Amino acid sequence: MKTYVSPGQRPDTATVVAVGSFDGVHLGHQALIAQLKAKAREHRVPSVVYTFDPPTRVLTQGVEFLSTLPEKLDLLGRYGVDETIAASFTPEFAARPKEAFLDDLRQLRPRTVVVGEDFHFGRGRAGGVEDLRLVAPEVVTLPMHQLGGEDIKSTRIREYLKAGDVVGAGRLLGRHYDAQGVVVQGDRLGRTIGWPTANIRVPDGKALPLGVFAVVAVGDPALEGGGRWHGVANVGFRPTVSGVDRRFEVNLFDFSGDLYGQELQVKFFAHLRGEQKFAGLDELKAQIARDADAAREALKDVR
Repeated sequence: MKTYVSPGQRPDTATVVAVGSFDGVHLGHQALIAQLKAKAREHRVPSVVYTFDPPTRVLTQGVEFLSTLPEKLDLLGRYGVDETIAASFTPEFAARPKEAFLDDLRQLRPRTVVVGEDFHFGRGRAGGVEDLRLVAPEVVTLPMHQLGGEDIKSTRIREYLKAGDVVGAGRLLGRHYDAQGVVVQGDRLGRTIGWPTANIRVPDGKALPLGVFAVVAVGDPALEGGGRWHGVANVGFRPTVSGVDRRFEVNLFDFSGDLYGQELQVKFFAHLRGEQKFAGLDELKAQIARDADAAREALKDVR
């Protein structure tokens, strides 16, 4: 998939364009992409997603994001989008009048623009669907997608994650929620109690559920175990050892190698318990053993 940072970078050819933050690329976004691809096939032109980094509400409302830009681009490519324009969403970009954004779209020569029915753009959200008709002969709007009577939206997924409900979040995403990051040096406490962990650094602002979870980690296929391991993850502040910063630590089953500097993708399958403060390391060690057993049970049918 080709990626640009502005409409002016891409070749001067006709397109079909979908516009939005696409945070999480959930089932609602996937329905938008399906419509985008259908229209692109109809017109025999590239399908283009015009999106924003960070997602608009991260800047305007201070929320955490569900997908980093690399995660989002990977997902858009996997769902079959031909090209992506990932504009840097700064205060200056947000303050532009709606006419400036319409000029952006004109550069893409859209045969069709595909958006959600509540789509707005420009300073003060002044632009709407009717304005899009000034730059494209056809505008397709999709209503809020639902699953079992529940609106599918990024806000709801963040609520599920805040509650530790990774199954609920995954249902609206159409896949297991995941986080990608680099394994960095920790304080090696896990090693001292017989449970070594990979300390994963994710970008600031990435939404993570707090607690203990059954997970599947994916890394370099050349590593021990083919780069795919079951495990148990702890996300939190480690109250037993008076931790002050949020840590994301994963114990990988049946792995004994060195992962420092490696990038891992961790998929959340089941919530096992909330974070707890234990009387000491022995009590913590015993609980981790129980957590590992519970995670193995939760993942027994996962390949």
